Amino acid sequence: MLIITGTMGAGKTTVLGEASDILALRQIAHAAIDLDALGLAHLPSAAGNDDVMYRNLQSVCKNYASLGVRRLLLARAIEDRAELELCRDIVSATNIVVCRLTASIETMQQRVKIREAGVSRQEYVARVAKLNAILDGAHLEDFSVRSENGSLTEIAHEILLKAGWISD
Repeated sequence: MLIITGTMGAGKTTVLGEASDILALRQIAHAAIDLDALGLAHLPSAAGNDDVMYRNLQSVCKNYASLGVRRLLLARAIEDRAELELCRDIVSATNIVVCRLTASIETMQQRVKIREAGVSRQEYVARVAKLNAILDGAHLEDFSVRSENGSLTEIAHEILLKAGWISD
């Protein structure tokens, strides 16, 4: 499993899609999951969105495994070691590589401003720096890649190379 982490606006979802396209062009079987999308809900019960999100991940992983998929790309801001271990347990991955996407706070805030036009815009923009500090403290990444100085394809390619999923 290759986890692409980073704060809001770092480019996780965008890079996930490009990495998936690169793997597909090379005929490398894989699944690409934006983990946050699996928990996008407002639930009427006391169940938390993260709980449902991880239950959904478990179901999705079973489906992919039944089709022979052994490589999983995952986009998610993993905030602590417990969450990383939860991912490892759910996916039953023996090899996990964590890549953190980084950029300047200003760049990431600007990306969030452009992307989020709705009622939660200011909350999300404010969260960029806070989440970045949490990720700095957790230091869960095996390596980092800057997501603001190269093309999308170059960034995704670098991640896949560093993770050992492709070679030149």
